[in-house]
Amino acid sequence: MEFDVIVIGAGLAGLVATTEIAQNGKKVLLLDQEGEQSLGGQAWWSFGGLFLVDSPEQRRMGIKDSKELAWQDWLGSAEFDRLEDEDFWGLRWAEAYVDFATYEKRDWLYKKGVRIFPVVGWAERGGYLAEGHGNSVPRFHITWGTGPGIVAPFVKSLHQQIEAGSVTYLPRHRVDELIVKNNSISGVTGAILEQTSIRRGEESSRKEIGDFSYEAQAVIICSGGIGANFELIRKNWPERLGKAPEKMLSGVPKHVDGRMLEITERTGGRIVNRDRMWHYTEGIKNWSPIWERHGIRILPGPSSMWFDAEGNRFPVPNLPGFDTLGTLKTILDTGYDYSWFVLTQKIIEKEFALSGSEQNPDLTEKSIRKVLQRILPGAPSPVQAFLDYGEDFIVADSIDNLVIKMNELVGEKRIDIEKMRKQVEARDRAMENKFTKDLQLTTMHGARHYIGDKLIRTVKPHRLLDSRNGPLIAVRLNILSRKTLGGLQTDLAARVLDFQGKPIDGLHAAGEVSGFGGGGVHGYRSLEGTFLGGCLFSGKVAASSVIEKLR
Repeated sequence: MEFDVIVIGAGLAGLVATTEIAQNGKKVLLLDQEGEQSLGGQAWWSFGGLFLVDSPEQRRMGIKDSKELAWQDWLGSAEFDRLEDEDFWGLRWAEAYVDFATYEKRDWLYKKGVRIFPVVGWAERGGYLAEGHGNSVPRFHITWGTGPGIVAPFVKSLHQQIEAGSVTYLPRHRVDELIVKNNSISGVTGAILEQTSIRRGEESSRKEIGDFSYEAQAVIICSGGIGANFELIRKNWPERLGKAPEKMLSGVPKHVDGRMLEITERTGGRIVNRDRMWHYTEGIKNWSPIWERHGIRILPGPSSMWFDAEGNRFPVPNLPGFDTLGTLKTILDTGYDYSWFVLTQKIIEKEFALSGSEQNPDLTEKSIRKVLQRILPGAPSPVQAFLDYGEDFIVADSIDNLVIKMNELVGEKRIDIEKMRKQVEARDRAMENKFTKDLQLTTMHGARHYIGDKLIRTVKPHRLLDSRNGPLIAVRLNILSRKTLGGLQTDLAARVLDFQGKPIDGLHAAGEVSGFGGGGVHGYRSLEGTFLGGCLFSGKVAASSVIEKLR
């Protein structure tokens, strides 16, 4: 055979698997339906967040973390409840992944040239009891260079291996079928798509100009999830989250369509946990979109007031940055598919960050000078651009005018001015003391005990209706599609399992297509920073498994 291994998909998991296998002297064919400009897949667009446990960065920030605490948090968030079947391997992958995040991941990446921003973020805080959902401590480590920074060392290694002849990379090659011979996967067939010069993320042509067929001793599927396939999202939408939203923004380009899931299932691979998915509640329409329905997620601090479409303040723990899926259900239970943040200029200047490499040029470009500008007065330039041009942003000099503009934006008088004023005044009245029964205010005061939050993520608590803190700002928040938490069930060797739970000879999977390992390493919820890490870990495991198989 010309190739030892075929890898389908040139996202982060595919790059890890390809480069690790090639470094061990095997010949790898890397196929992707998109062009070379899409190397790195969704990881390139990401904020570069990594879930690490007991890291040097945490210790320097005074954070006491441990594998035991991280595992407690993981189990409280995952709530695995299909342990005899669909969660059987997901639980085992989760144990292995927390070990990886504690003992190996940072050093492994560091040796490849990846560096970590010194301030650790506190994502997905939960808001429940100690054994419930959420991160007990800050664990969200931002890659210096964001998504492109995590992708770069693997792309560099890929190009070196291409020059050395150990890797053949064929973009615009769409896999349509897996070849089965003697009850084993022996290769792939598909269509060659016409070349394209579009920008990364733009919709590419599906015009076929030829076909191909390649064989190898092993195939690794790293083709991603279903984040842009709204038909499939709605088909698999879980009843526990309420009725699927009629309108959603897309957090990923259109080619993230989940094609290989169906193709693999036709060949005998088993998909599990179809109803588990991860979508964000703080989506805003990109004022300069790259793909269809392009949305950006706000990474909020804890101070914005959160209201439903009719102007009712959400109850605890539906606070900014606490429980993504819990708040998603709360929003959908209102009968609407959007909600509102109400805040001040001071809050947006310090607490608003936007997810994604392109929305954080200072971190992406590794510019210390630009990073330091974040502490200066005024909103960060990407946030200011949304204030200036984003259709979801409203600025007003009073609560009355703010509500009038909010109603005008949706084309209906859904929010009563007096009701909104009463709730904001009650919140402001509670600001008279540092102690209060308003748990959001308690959380705000508590956040500032952590130096990372006090420095860059949590503004000094203040009254919203005090004009010195204004103007007032309202932001309409849309549901934003993102990740598939279920997928192809794999054992701890990343081998795809059939409907009887037996490995399919010659077939492996890694990354989002496998639920980041085992068909659902996260269970029902993510602790954040675990998607990139899941691609890294599962790609590495798949590579080791294939290398062992080929010995």
